[in-house]
Amino acid sequence: MSLSTHAGRYAPSPSGDLHVGNLRTALLAWLFARGSGRRFVLRVEDIDTQRSSAEAARRQCEDLEALGLRHDGAVLYQHDRFPAYEEALDTLRRRGLLYECYCSRRDIREAARAPHTPPGMYPGTCRDLGEEERAERRRRLRENGRVPALRLRAQAREWSVTDILYGHVSGPVDDVIVRRGGSGAVDWAYNLAVVVDDAYQGIDQVVRGDDLLMSAPAQAYLAHELGFPQPTYAHVPLVLNEEGRRLAKRDGAVTLRELGQQGMSPREVLHLLAESLGLPPKDSPDALLPHFDPARIPREPWIWRTPPAPGRTCP
Repeated sequence: MSLSTHAGRYAPSPSGDLHVGNLRTALLAWLFARGSGRRFVLRVEDIDTQRSSAEAARRQCEDLEALGLRHDGAVLYQHDRFPAYEEALDTLRRRGLLYECYCSRRDIREAARAPHTPPGMYPGTCRDLGEEERAERRRRLRENGRVPALRLRAQAREWSVTDILYGHVSGPVDDVIVRRGGSGAVDWAYNLAVVVDDAYQGIDQVVRGDDLLMSAPAQAYLAHELGFPQPTYAHVPLVLNEEGRRLAKRDGAVTLRELGQQGMSPREVLHLLAESLGLPPKDSPDALLPHFDPARIPREPWIWRTPPAPGRTCP
C-alpha cells in the first residue's frame, strides 16, 4: 500500500520515559495510520521548557524504535516552530480574534464558580473590558514584571468533530489561551501549537487518549478560524492502575526500560500491548496490521498489572 500525503501522528511531551499507557496509544496511532495508508509522523511537544528535556525526548524516540514503531520523515520539535506560532497569532490578531487576559489562576478558579459557567470553561472576565480598564490592568502586571495572556475571541459556542470510535461529537468552544502570560518570555499555549503543527504536518487523523475527547471541538474550531482542515479523531481508552486511576510511577514497573530491567524484552512488551487490544501476539507492528480493525478496539480502559519477573509467580 502506497502512503498518502495525509498522516497520523504520535506527539509525546518529553517530561520522562513513556509508560505502557503512552506506548499503547502510540501503537494504536501507528496502526490507525498505517492501516489507512497514511504516513505516521512523530512530533516532540516540548514547548513547556520547564518540564521538557532533550534527554527525555531521545529516550522516548529510542523506546518507540525498540517496539518497531518507525515514523516517516524527521522528528518535528515544537521548539523549532515558534515563528509559525507567531504567524498564526498574527492571523488571529488581524481578524480581531484575540484579546488580552489579565486573570491569575486564582481569579479563574474563583470566577469559574459563578453560576452559568460550565465546568472548566473560562467565564469571559476580560473579554469585554473597556480600554481604560485594560490599560490599568496591563500597568499592574507590568509593575510585577509580567505580561498578559492572549485568548481566542471565539465566535461560536459549540463545535462538532467526527470521531472514529465516538461518532459525531459536539462540545463547547471556550476562549482558549493561545499565548500564556507570565514573566515576559513568550510562552506558547498547547491549543495553538497542536493545531498549527497538525496542519503543517498534513495530519488529518488524530489518535490520542479519550481523556482529551472534549478538548477536540475547541481545537477543531481554532483550526477552522486559522483556515486549516479539520482532522478526524480517534480517542482511545486509557491504561489505568488497579485502583482505576491514571497510570503513574507509583504503580511499579510501567516503562519499557523498567520492564526490561525485570527481564521483559521489547518484543514481549509488544505482545502484551497487542493482547490488550484483542490482537494476536506478533513480533512486529507490521505483523499486527492484517489483524487490526478499529471497530473491534476494546472500549473499556485496560487495567495494568505489572507482570511478575521471570522465575517468580503471582502471589
